[in-house]
Amino acid sequence: MFRRRSPGSAGPPQPDLSGLARGRRRRALAAVDLRDLSWRRRAAPALIAILAVVVADLATGKERYLAPLMTVVPSVAALTLSAVGVLGVCTFGLAVLLALNRYDDVTAVHDQRFLFGTIVTYTALSLFSAYVAEVRMRRAAAFAAVSSVAEAAQRALLQRPGPEVGTLRLAVRYASAADEARIGGDLYSVLDTPHGTRLLVGDVRGKGLEAVQTAAVVLGAFREAAYDEAELPEVADRIEASVERHVPDGEFTTAVFAQVHPAGVLELLQAGHVPPLRVAPDGTVTALELPDPWVPLGLGRLVPGQPECVRLPFEAGDVLVLCTDGVVEARRSGRGPFYPLPERVGALVAGAGGSVAELDHAVGRLYQDLLAHTGGELNDDALLLLVARRT
Repeated sequence: MFRRRSPGSAGPPQPDLSGLARGRRRRALAAVDLRDLSWRRRAAPALIAILAVVVADLATGKERYLAPLMTVVPSVAALTLSAVGVLGVCTFGLAVLLALNRYDDVTAVHDQRFLFGTIVTYTALSLFSAYVAEVRMRRAAAFAAVSSVAEAAQRALLQRPGPEVGTLRLAVRYASAADEARIGGDLYSVLDTPHGTRLLVGDVRGKGLEAVQTAAVVLGAFREAAYDEAELPEVADRIEASVERHVPDGEFTTAVFAQVHPAGVLELLQAGHVPPLRVAPDGTVTALELPDPWVPLGLGRLVPGQPECVRLPFEAGDVLVLCTDGVVEARRSGRGPFYPLPERVGALVAGAGGSVAELDHAVGRLYQDLLAHTGGELNDDALLLLVARRT
């Protein structure tokens, strides 16, 4: 059964973070030691702390002796600066500390003893903070290296297709919820085969390396079966067999298979996945919910029968919207309503199938609208794939 809805309203090399939300991008850059920022911006917190101590000491006059508050500077500097930077800023802070002591007229014997203890404490904190900064930088460098390897591995696994494959135009946005490694379990592939242009979008249960291993099995089997098998159900059977052989029991992958023929016919096979949406040039949205969807890949042995596909019209100018549950289940901080994709997608995507540039702009608008709904954060992997026929 297909439902129609009217359109709604509208240092070391750095990793590519352009696909992340602003909040996640800030955390990821902080994890690689804030090396995207200038030295002035990284030194600003410590320099502001020095200025605050000076202002506080001068504002209270000589009756109050607040210069020892300068001992907070090393700890602040260790958060953002390198070891050399910490020592440089702390040396400047020590000079300011001595100047404030002259201003406060610390001359009595007991005052001199207190001043000596303050300077020793400040020096010890500065040296320890420099050590902490060095450890932080080494760990950040190691983290950046691991993250780069993980990102490269996932890119090699997904093999992102070009903007045109076979008879189709494509535009994709993918963001992983795993900040620490930027890898997740969402997968997709688009292949130009002798049987037509075939697509797979899937979502592996779980996160992290285990999910990536399962995704590798699914994608590898699809890339072989898509060329060998004449029908989509046979492709799904091949992948099901591979998952049963190579994936631990209990793990499964939701998926949707699509095949587009030059004559404007779309074949769909749904395996427990989010139903695709078809957006007409006038913005009318059709949810392509199959009447008898198949179970997720990896669970086929639990049910009798074979998967079936349906044939639907896919006219020039139509846009097929495929996604994972990280899109339709996205909400702000785990609360509030889910992202209303069927109500939003019409106005954002309508008429975008005419060129690659229009399609890419459309998926960008849709992704930004998703981030606006969630407040800039995604709590799950999210994949958006827009498909249109080449004319």
